[in-house]
Amino acid sequence: MNSSPALSSTAPSSVSSAPSAFPRADNDLSRLAARLARQRRLAFRWFALSLTVAAAGAGSWWWTQTRNVVSTDDAYVAGNVVEVSPRIEGTAVAVFAQDTDTVEPGAPLVQIDPTDARLSLDSAVQALAHAVRDYRSADADADQAREQLRLRASELARAQDDFQRRGVIAEEGAVSKEELRHAGSAVTAAQAALDAQRAAVRSSLAHIEGTTAASSPLVKAAAARVRSAALMLARTVVRAPIAGRVTRRVVQVGQQVTPGTPLLEIVPLERVWVDANFKESQLGRLRPGQAVTLTSDIYGGAVTYHGTIQGFEAGTGAAFAALPAQNATGNWIKVVQRVPVRIALDARELRANPLVIGVSMVASVHVDESRASHGALSAASAATAASPIARTLPSMPDTTDIYADEIDAGKALVEKTIRANGTMTGPIDAAGTRR
Repeated sequence: MNSSPALSSTAPSSVSSAPSAFPRADNDLSRLAARLARQRRLAFRWFALSLTVAAAGAGSWWWTQTRNVVSTDDAYVAGNVVEVSPRIEGTAVAVFAQDTDTVEPGAPLVQIDPTDARLSLDSAVQALAHAVRDYRSADADADQAREQLRLRASELARAQDDFQRRGVIAEEGAVSKEELRHAGSAVTAAQAALDAQRAAVRSSLAHIEGTTAASSPLVKAAAARVRSAALMLARTVVRAPIAGRVTRRVVQVGQQVTPGTPLLEIVPLERVWVDANFKESQLGRLRPGQAVTLTSDIYGGAVTYHGTIQGFEAGTGAAFAALPAQNATGNWIKVVQRVPVRIALDARELRANPLVIGVSMVASVHVDESRASHGALSAASAATAASPIARTLPSMPDTTDIYADEIDAGKALVEKTIRANGTMTGPIDAAGTRR
């Protein structure tokens, strides 16, 4: 019975002493929560400040740079693909160029069997020599005809003298009338012979008068055949028309080729350009002459190319497709079209970092710079420059001069043949022997 009060007396002390630890824990939790709240507010403020700075930077970048740039990644390197074919018929006996080889203008590519061409040239040279000798013969015939003319003239003079002398003495009866008549017939015959010889002289002179062995029409025709044969012989070697890289070689040794047969192709990699396919909604800000920066997937962002808008194609890619879209049939869905824009590249940059046709590019047009350049245009061209597709910059023509020397093909051979057959090596004596 006495123990219960003791228990009752001690219980309150233990109970009263336990709650004394909770206020401190509550204070610690409150301080922790307040610190975390301050940190969250500080982090949110820094985040908001960073977001504001990033947005301002992005807006500033867009305002100063991006808004003045029109770009597309639908751009590809393009270039001329020159198909090389022979200009004569024959058999290919040697091929000097292989795929991936780089050739210079005039480099031999294919050798065609020259046997037939050499035979034709030899035959033409012999025909020329014969024509020159025929001219010499005609010249000699003309000399002979002129000498015969002098002979006939002397015979006529003698016949006339005989007739006149017999006419004088015929009055005295010294000669008969028959003899006088014969003398008159002799004069007539001599006159006819003289007239015939004059015609013969004119006929002989018709072949040589006013000409030389080199300028005679017959000799010149034979010389033209020699030069044509020499040209055919020169064309047995198929040469590169331009500098570039060889590709798609299809000719084989022993193949019979004809004019127009494709042998191989050459791509001039130093003269490539870029066809950038801009959306039709982007064309309003594009003009010929605007500066363009480009990057290639070959070099990534390590190499930047600089180019200039050269011009615009005459239609969209869909308009010139093999099977153009027929929008007037069936259900129609509007599709934004693209127009190929040709961009000329810097030749020095191409030599430093070559490109091959077909690789993709990213093109960015700086419309703000070109707008300033267009401000310098004259008033006469301002209206044209205002149109995005009306004005096109002039381009350089594609030319080659490797065939320029063909005009002189066989010329030296013709001159040599004429000299060898057109002059006599020595005089002829009375017996007709050349000394």
